[in-house]
Amino acid sequence: MASHSSKRCATVKKKFVPKTKPPEPVVEYVTPGGYELEKILNRDCMEQLVFYKYHLKKLGMTHILNAAEGTWNNVDTGAEYYSDMDVVYYGVVAEDTPTFDLSQYFFSAAQFIDQTLNIPENKLLVHCVMGRSRSATLFLAYLMICKNMTVVDAVDHVKRRRRIIPNWGFLKQLRHNTSATCFGKLLREGAREI
Repeated sequence: MASHSSKRCATVKKKFVPKTKPPEPVVEYVTPGGYELEKILNRDCMEQLVFYKYHLKKLGMTHILNAAEGTWNNVDTGAEYYSDMDVVYYGVVAEDTPTFDLSQYFFSAAQFIDQTLNIPENKLLVHCVMGRSRSATLFLAYLMICKNMTVVDAVDHVKRRRRIIPNWGFLKQLRHNTSATCFGKLLREGAREI
């Protein structure tokens, strides 16, 4: 008896996969080399902080807003740290907790950022420990105060350029404290000198 072997052909069905746009490249908001600075800021080693100063000089930074001044969960660089550089420094002692009142610095930080960016030759670094919450919130406040953006527009504007994650307490403060009445009052009372 002859055996008959049958071979089965497996047919492979191609799945339909819709073509999607490739993701847009993430553009750093500040300057080239910002990622390297962020990596250095996340270290507590003094040797790395010296390296950080070298990079700031190399990038031509003229102004620094440290939104995490202090010693605990902060970047412990004050004005003295930059004394050998031609840098204008503004420090904010702030904790990255939802209950911390960061709104007390909204107007003065916005004023510092605005005065800095009004001169095209200036280069500004706004940072905190991770560059995602405190510094982002102060920059959002600047966009809202000086560029008349809403909270949603400001967040969208910055998120298109870099990753930010302001804590919910800071977002609530932005929403609450950036009403026209609040800033109208601040403007009438006058801002303190930076």
